[in-house]
Amino acid sequence: MQIRTLCVMLQLKDGEPSYPRFDGHYDHWSMLMENFLRSKEYWTVVVSGIAEPAADAALSDGQKTEQEGLKLKDLKPKNYLFQAID
Repeated sequence: MQIRTLCVMLQLKDGEPSYPRFDGHYDHWSMLMENFLRSKEYWTVVVSGIAEPAADAALSDGQKTEQEGLKLKDLKPKNYLFQAID
């Protein structure tokens, strides 16, 4: 593992560890990104996705709140991935 890559990944950014940036070495970056997303507890969302309710399903307020939370949990790892390859 390149020490420079590790140091870049571990730098703090607004109190949070920065994410691994893609540097052209996919195998190495993908392992770093997987570990990062696991540490943030987003890996299961990446692997499994989120279940969408049926379009005609009537949801209670609690279910709507839960669904909004799941959608947010789905967007966060996508955001990290998009930023990493930008």
